[in-house]
Amino acid sequence: MDNDKETVAVIGAGSWGTALALVLADNEHRVQLWLRNKEQQKEINEQRTNSKYLPGVKLPENIQAYVSLEDALEGAETVIIAVPSEAIREIAKDIAAIIAKPLTFVHVSKGIEPDTHKRISEMIEDEIPSRLLKDLVVLSGPSHAEDVGERHPTTVTVSSKNMKAAQKIQDLFMNKHFRVYTNPDLIGVEIGGALKNIIALAAGISDGLGYGDNAKAALITRGLAEISRLGTKMGANPLTFSGLTGIGDLIVTCTSVHSRNWKAGNLLGKGHKLDEVLENMGMVVEGVRTTKAAYQLAQKYKTNMPITEALYNVLFNAVNPKDAVDQLMGRLKKHEMEDLVGILSEQMEQR
Repeated sequence: MDNDKETVAVIGAGSWGTALALVLADNEHRVQLWLRNKEQQKEINEQRTNSKYLPGVKLPENIQAYVSLEDALEGAETVIIAVPSEAIREIAKDIAAIIAKPLTFVHVSKGIEPDTHKRISEMIEDEIPSRLLKDLVVLSGPSHAEDVGERHPTTVTVSSKNMKAAQKIQDLFMNKHFRVYTNPDLIGVEIGGALKNIIALAAGISDGLGYGDNAKAALITRGLAEISRLGTKMGANPLTFSGLTGIGDLIVTCTSVHSRNWKAGNLLGKGHKLDEVLENMGMVVEGVRTTKAAYQLAQKYKTNMPITEALYNVLFNAVNPKDAVDQLMGRLKKHEMEDLVGILSEQMEQR
């Protein structure tokens, strides 16, 4: 292995973890992929496929799967955490109990923790002692695993409190198929990546109701305004939301058949109950958990988020999806530029 190649542990072998493992393997790094299922481990190591999560993709030999977390972490300098947000604390604790030296951590999960309102990076910092946390980087952007697995052109963003660490991760992943930008706005990158799942659920509901492209375009546009309003109050740079982890991620998640949040919303719009939808999806729908957190944050920061509130009522108060959309359309009239003026005012106050 060349001097600039390293051993990378990827924790989580779902679709996104597997796709990122493929990118790293294409860049000639040794990838140690951790998962819980022994049958899945055997399939990856012997057949070089992960048919449940990334069907039709052949995995290179320099990806090895492990069910032992200790074995997966052995010799790694960088750890990619690719588990659902609800599993972040548990896996971070488990890793902290194993490692003996500080490592660079990269999280690729998207969500906000209900009740604590903490971002993923804050949850990891809670569970991994600072003496073991060399650097913490977030990777986010418009990037469905299926496209990455097919090596279709993809662009993402990395951010960190230490931009040298972000640049190191940029170099780790960057290749001709997978372009990586840096952004110093850690809060904005995480908030944009988390909140877009709420709007994707709403877009799926709209499609499920048969409301067409006009309605979805309105949801995406007004959804971006909601994300920007809340994100700015939480300390993000509003310009971040016009980039890859804002409008870019929002577009792909609201319009793609690969989006599990859109799929879940689509089923809700067609009349299926939430429990039934989540049971049938087979994969985590992050937007459900994040909707609860964002609804709480909107109240905390006294921020107007009508789409989030409407979706919260559909998910947790058994409001009929069509009634929720009708209520959104019946809101009091307002000037579109009020949002922009409000966001700019917030930014000026922070300065």
